Amino acid sequence: MKRIYTFGHEQVERNITVGDIIQNKNNNKKMTQVTAANQEEAEIISKENIDMIITGSDWYEDVRKGAPNTFITAALFAGRFITNEEILRGAFDVMMAGADSVLTPRSFDVVEMLAKEGMQVQGHVGMVPSMATKYGGIRTVGKTADEAIAILKDMKRLENAGAFGAEVECVAEDALIEIKKHTSLVINSLGSGSGGDVMFLFFEDICGETSGIKMPRHAKSWGDGNKIKIELNNERSNAIKGFKHDVESGDYPNSDHTVDMLPGEKEALLEKLDSF
Repeated sequence: MKRIYTFGHEQVERNITVGDIIQNKNNNKKMTQVTAANQEEAEIISKENIDMIITGSDWYEDVRKGAPNTFITAALFAGRFITNEEILRGAFDVMMAGADSVLTPRSFDVVEMLAKEGMQVQGHVGMVPSMATKYGGIRTVGKTADEAIAILKDMKRLENAGAFGAEVECVAEDALIEIKKHTSLVINSLGSGSGGDVMFLFFEDICGETSGIKMPRHAKSWGDGNKIKIELNNERSNAIKGFKHDVESGDYPNSDHTVDMLPGEKEALLEKLDSF
């Protein structure tokens, strides 16, 4: 564990620091990052010694409870913070609460604004979901030389803005392997193959809990959480059905679930009610 001061000047211990992350990149040591939405997920991730957690800034405090010593990045969702003032306030709030870095998909000017305040900032390049329409839909980008160069230009602009890293989403693997040679950014690969310094996946995909949508090509499940979820929901449904049945039949509540007045107190109550 490394001792550090948080942005809010609290002395804490962390499993890894930005300095370590950069050194690992330079030494070609792969790292791992997983999403967490709550304390329970964070506890599991921390227990298994995942290097980094990423979560929404609104969920940060709950996630930190589950992973008190893990490096956590707080994502500032674009629709949650709109104006520069809102973005700055949101970033300050979560960094003061102990986040180790912030990620923003917003402009290079926003990245620069946050970096100038001394925050550790990550950007987002490649197939940024909110910009999917620009690419004609959800698809891997960087499959042409021109697209790959455009991604590298975005990386260089992030560097110049003061970012230390970037989430690189759904970029052709061989393109990323080549263009990363020309950037100092720490690359968090989400669907961009082995060229990343950090391998990044969603908790629900890893655990086999993704439902209702087609899993992306890059995702892999090492568990079958959906099977357990279905079994749990069936048990829940049976329990709710039993509750309704027992209420309607008069079986609930019974003497096992109720408390009576003290001896003689019911009679005293009835007398008082007669004259009420």
